Amino acid sequence: MKFLNRRTPYLRCLAIFFALGSPLTLPTFVPAFDRIPAAVTPVPRPEAWWTTRHEHTLARIREGGVDLLMIGDSITQGWSAEGRHVWNSYYGHRRAVNLGFSGDCTEHVLWRLNHGEIDGITPKLAIVMIGTNNTGARRDPPEETAAGIQAILSTLRTAIPDTKILLLGVFPRGASVDDPFRQVTVAINNLVRTYADNRQIFFLDLSPLFLDNQGRLSQHLMPDYLHPNEQGYQVWADGMEDILTRLWGEQRQRDKWKEG
Repeated sequence: MKFLNRRTPYLRCLAIFFALGSPLTLPTFVPAFDRIPAAVTPVPRPEAWWTTRHEHTLARIREGGVDLLMIGDSITQGWSAEGRHVWNSYYGHRRAVNLGFSGDCTEHVLWRLNHGEIDGITPKLAIVMIGTNNTGARRDPPEETAAGIQAILSTLRTAIPDTKILLLGVFPRGASVDDPFRQVTVAINNLVRTYADNRQIFFLDLSPLFLDNQGRLSQHLMPDYLHPNEQGYQVWADGMEDILTRLWGEQRQRDKWKEG
């Protein structure tokens, strides 16, 4: 399996974000490329189910009352299937909306965010995990996937500036530590962790919770070595709860100051 290195030397730094018109406010690693990567170019997907899910999502967003967003791909969408009981227990009372779409890459998330999925709302917290399909479906180099994640963060920061953002490291995939997908995922996470400023954007890598001491991915938590089952979603929720509660508390305290 080969992940092509399509970068040139550092001749055109920041070209991606000038092209996107994104504000360059993140403390980031921004590579230079010889063309604008697919990962940062917002596009929709052609499948009918995807369009229908997007339209249903827009209807929910227009209702308002959204305090928590979960943004991602099939792993996030799975909260409504294998993870539904855990979701109801942890996030039902937090007025959460699931923005996970199976098969999405970073560019599809960008398109959705730019076409209504965060319009007219001010959530307290947005949780983002995306990138595994950039790796698995298209074999993007880590730098390009990381650039796509950075573009998503920039979009969120601009559109909903009062919302805190919890960026999750891409979950491990592949049974063993030497799986090529696993190595690329580790490289992505090493890049995107630098995007956290610990003021609005925070980073959390839950990968160790799914691995044994030799780096093997637990099939009891992810039977296909990619998607969590119900126990996996429980591990995810438990591992995220402390920082979620802390960020939620900080937001509530800030709201209290504003009201005073």
